[in-house]
Amino acid sequence: MNSTVSAAPVFSAHCDSPVGPLTIIATDAGVRAVLWPDDDPARVVVADATPDPGHPVLAAARRQLEEYFAGDRQDFDVPLDPVGTDFQREAWRALRTIPYGETVSYGQQAERMGDRRKARAVGAANGRNPISIIVPCHRVVGSNGSLTGFAGGVDTKEWLLRHESAVAGTTLPFR
Repeated sequence: MNSTVSAAPVFSAHCDSPVGPLTIIATDAGVRAVLWPDDDPARVVVADATPDPGHPVLAAARRQLEEYFAGDRQDFDVPLDPVGTDFQREAWRALRTIPYGETVSYGQQAERMGDRRKARAVGAANGRNPISIIVPCHRVVGSNGSLTGFAGGVDTKEWLLRHESAVAGTTLPFR
């Protein structure tokens, strides 16, 4: 994972989904971002991307997202190429360890990373997660089970959690 935006060519493709249209951004190395229609351009900085829906990384990401939404995929194995600080990348790696159909609090995520006192920093890092859904920041909730901010909106976060819960047969403790 890179900590600075590289000069590598960047490509894009669109993906329709039950939660609205998504834009997938990738380099030859992997997915760099999955963006929402109203995404804040300051949240995820990506270079100008050349539309290329046939790009192998983009085609794999789109197929895996479609399988996820159909309830046929619980884990993503498409290569990733996110850009962030070392701490952000550590937080994003921790997100990928949260099992499908389950949630953790920001404090629990910080504890898994070695320091529960960094819950706010973890929340800030999660807020900059460029690869929505594939890197499942939607699985992190407030300490009281409340649904907190999400780039795709709290209603979308709730939809994703209910979708996963129904497929996995779990009961999620969110409000």
